Amino acid sequence: MDASFADYACELLGSVGPCRARRMFGGWGISVDGMTIAILANLGDGDTLWLKASEESRPRFEAEGCARFTYLVQGQPKSMNYYSAPADAMESHALMQPWARLALQAALQAKKPAPRTRTPATKSPARKHKPPPGRPKAG
Repeated sequence: MDASFADYACELLGSVGPCRARRMFGGWGISVDGMTIAILANLGDGDTLWLKASEESRPRFEAEGCARFTYLVQGQPKSMNYYSAPADAMESHALMQPWARLALQAALQAKKPAPRTRTPATKSPARKHKPPPGRPKAG
């Protein structure tokens, strides 16, 4: 995969902010403000723009018929929460804009720290400080 496809993908996704393409794992990662919003990879069907999805946006990608990023590890399918960009969006900045926004929202959600579960604090019994042996107590 050459850099021209990465440049084109950044141009398409530019409506959500300045994009940066970097080589990674034989493909490319596309980021905005340091957050990965898309990857470029060839999983056997040619160079493809894969947009980051969230639990909330996944149904929209699936309803559009977008393929999920799935690869094999030791013969077992594994998937990541990325979906192929809709074909018509690959031809138009205007049609890509809502998909780019979904990818950015998914990246923002992924960046938020997971909610912490609070465990009840257990108080240990108060300890009195003992001076080391051979020293007088402070008074």
